[in-house]
Amino acid sequence: MAASTLDSKKRLALAIIDFLSTSLKDGTLTPEDHESIEIAQSCIADTFHIDPHNESHMKDAIGDQSLLSIYGVYEKLKGKSTPSSSSKQTPTSPPPSDPSAKPTGSTPEAESFKSAGNAAMQRKDYPAAIDLYSKAITLSPTNPIYLSNRAAAYSASHQHAQASTDAELAVAADPTYTKAWSRLGLARFVLGDAKGSMEAYGKGIEYEGSGGSEAMKKGYQTAKNRVELEEKDKAQNEDEDEDVGESARGAGGAPAGGMPDLSALAGMLGGGGRGGGGGGMPDLSSIMNNPMFASMAQNLMSNPEAMQGLMNNPQLRGLAERFGGGGQGGGGTPDLASLMNDPSIAEM
Repeated sequence: MAASTLDSKKRLALAIIDFLSTSLKDGTLTPEDHESIEIAQSCIADTFHIDPHNESHMKDAIGDQSLLSIYGVYEKLKGKSTPSSSSKQTPTSPPPSDPSAKPTGSTPEAESFKSAGNAAMQRKDYPAAIDLYSKAITLSPTNPIYLSNRAAAYSASHQHAQASTDAELAVAADPTYTKAWSRLGLARFVLGDAKGSMEAYGKGIEYEGSGGSEAMKKGYQTAKNRVELEEKDKAQNEDEDEDVGESARGAGGAPAGGMPDLSALAGMLGGGGRGGGGGGMPDLSSIMNNPMFASMAQNLMSNPEAMQGLMNNPQLRGLAERFGGGGQGGGGTPDLASLMNDPSIAEM
């Protein structure tokens, strides 16, 4: 059976068999486990109809990688790397990358797909580039260059979420590959994560050394400016919310809180100590049931400044002098029927 006919599940099954064999050889498992491991490997091979002794099949399944190294990239991406591994990957000063070094896990076939993908990018044929880079990644899943290149193709196709994922995988596989940090910074920025973008560009500057390249510094500054603007807008919105809250709390009675002093209006109309409809106040139920007065009160409520103008209205003062002297409504309270029918009050 040709290697190309192996599907992903069969390649994964072969990778598991390889992992079990390696675990016996490197001492992860004891010699007492040997028989159990052989039984497990045989069961996997029979179930998936694969031959772990076929060297071409095994090479097609894992290439220059191993299941453990691939899972290690996944752990880095999820932030679950063990203390021993993380301590090894956080040196005091990042080692300089060697441009002439062979990319991690690259094969001649994978390199051929990558070169074809680069040519597609130059033609601006981004879907073809994504497809070609994907074929290279299938052969070398943890190669940071292939992942970073596909991230660039995704960004060019405005698929920024996928670009961010690929760039994150690339920097997890090799933090010193600075192009991946730059592409991660761009993807995060376009997705609205300015702070995450600034962090990515900052890492790129750190690993580039010597203060970073101009392009990396420009990306960092752009993201930083966005973060500062967002923080300023947030602080301004919080201040506006506080102002609204204070206005609402002050609306309980005094004119400064936004509410008109209706007791002053009631006093002018004969209430407030003259006997009226109880305790010297007019019959408020009659007042509020009158459409004209209800409309006037509503206008006052929506425009507290109108109260001052109303208090200075000579027509209203004349009415107060006519009705405030007592007698017509009983106990000094004005005759509300006459008051509401007066054309001068209707003009207010």
